[in-house]
Amino acid sequence: MDNLSLLMGGFGSVLTPENLMYCAIGVLLGTFVGVLPGIGPAMAVALLLPVTYGLDPVAAFIMFAGIYYGGMYGGSTTAILLNTPGESASVMTALEGNLMARAGRAAQALATAAIGSFIAGTIGTLLVVFFAPALASVAVEIGAPSYFALMVLAMVSVTSVLGGSPLRGFIALFIGLTIGLVGLDLNTGQPRLSFDQPLLADRIDVVVVAVGIFALGEALWVAAHLRRSPVRVIPVGRPWMSRADLKRSWGPWLRGTAYGFPFGAVPAGGAEIPTFMSYITEKRIAARKGQDEFGRGAIEGVAGPEAANNASAAGTFVPLLALGLPVTATSAVMLAAFQGYGIEPGPSLMTDQPDLVWALLASLLIGNVLLLVLNLPLAPVWAKLLRIPRPQLYAGILFFATLGAYATNLQAFDLFLLLLLGLLGLLMRRFALPVLPLILGVILGPLMELKLREAMAISGGEVDALWSEPLAVVIYAIVLIAIVAPLVLRRIRPAPAAVAVEEGLAEDATPDATGDLEEEEKVR
Repeated sequence: MDNLSLLMGGFGSVLTPENLMYCAIGVLLGTFVGVLPGIGPAMAVALLLPVTYGLDPVAAFIMFAGIYYGGMYGGSTTAILLNTPGESASVMTALEGNLMARAGRAAQALATAAIGSFIAGTIGTLLVVFFAPALASVAVEIGAPSYFALMVLAMVSVTSVLGGSPLRGFIALFIGLTIGLVGLDLNTGQPRLSFDQPLLADRIDVVVVAVGIFALGEALWVAAHLRRSPVRVIPVGRPWMSRADLKRSWGPWLRGTAYGFPFGAVPAGGAEIPTFMSYITEKRIAARKGQDEFGRGAIEGVAGPEAANNASAAGTFVPLLALGLPVTATSAVMLAAFQGYGIEPGPSLMTDQPDLVWALLASLLIGNVLLLVLNLPLAPVWAKLLRIPRPQLYAGILFFATLGAYATNLQAFDLFLLLLLGLLGLLMRRFALPVLPLILGVILGPLMELKLREAMAISGGEVDALWSEPLAVVIYAIVLIAIVAPLVLRRIRPAPAAVAVEEGLAEDATPDATGDLEEEEKVR
């Protein structure tokens, strides 16, 4: 009950006309950016991060909550209408959602995605209210060795399950750790990888890294494959659901939420696995009922994965707030936003900044409601944005990216860094290197170094101090399993997610859809 009373206090801070306005603006801006092709919620949040500068922390994070959920909703719109997932977690939504849209049921697909996101986000945020403070109270007792082990677990687990090859994930992680080393050594004051450039002494700003890798990298990648023929966008109509659609969707919404939240709350989770599990579960249940429409546009195949995706997104706030560990690209950018205000998420955040934490959780619930109220009727308007020719569209993205990078430190040198990081993002897309391990390396690298030095200082330089705590030993055992298990499973059978995606793409390539696929392929 204490948590609920604190949450009510958070609502008292948020429910003012000014803060509600910031939340509504955040929802609209997040959807506006998130609905653009190829842009996921992480990139939307990174692009709009500078918009919150100049606001006090409570108002900024209220607006940020709206941007967060708006970007999530926008990503599902492009997945359904264009078969272009903004992130890997939206792949399962795209499989059935785009088939529904091509069958003339785009409105129902968008509606079940929006309502499922609302239900899963609301339940997930309420679970964060109960789990995050409890985990924070336990985390206060965690020593430097165990904290270092937790960060290793987050990096290794996320890296090993992303992309088609763990090797590519670890290469991206190594690049991120290298970027995180740039600047002065915290103990000796010696410059590292600064190339005698004084402007690099204070490390590379995480916002510049995120915007460069996400926004500029994506824009350069699209420009390299650009054709001026516009993308054919499927008409939306007014999103609505019949009684039969609601009856078929409520079970997948709840099951998807049950799959998604635990994976997000674990400091090595993510949304890819629960969305796949939700998709497979709904397919098996539909087959058992003799109502299997999968491969032809099943509404269960949109409702379940989208709920799992949003529940997982809400669950990531548990390790982010309680441990300071981001486990997705979006939460990594959120951590950068906290640090920009001089706030360090972790075990002491709940006691040091209680007003901010509970206002943030309350604003997540309010942003979720505003998302449904504002964006469901506006779905046809957002779909029209997809008709903007790609050259003009990405010119605008580049403008906001450079403006955001410059606004962080008001240094022209950051624009040079932005260009270099954009080229790096282009190369990462060219060689299929996942972006999240790089962002995690940049943010968690310095924190890992700090905890490593603390552990070594306490033990007088003895390496065995790193596994001197029972919790650290358990975590390293989990790390070993996370590394070895995928290798063993690959030898036994092919990766199930890859098989599902290949099957979905094969089913998409029906004779009446081949022209659409060829046209989309030309643009991508």
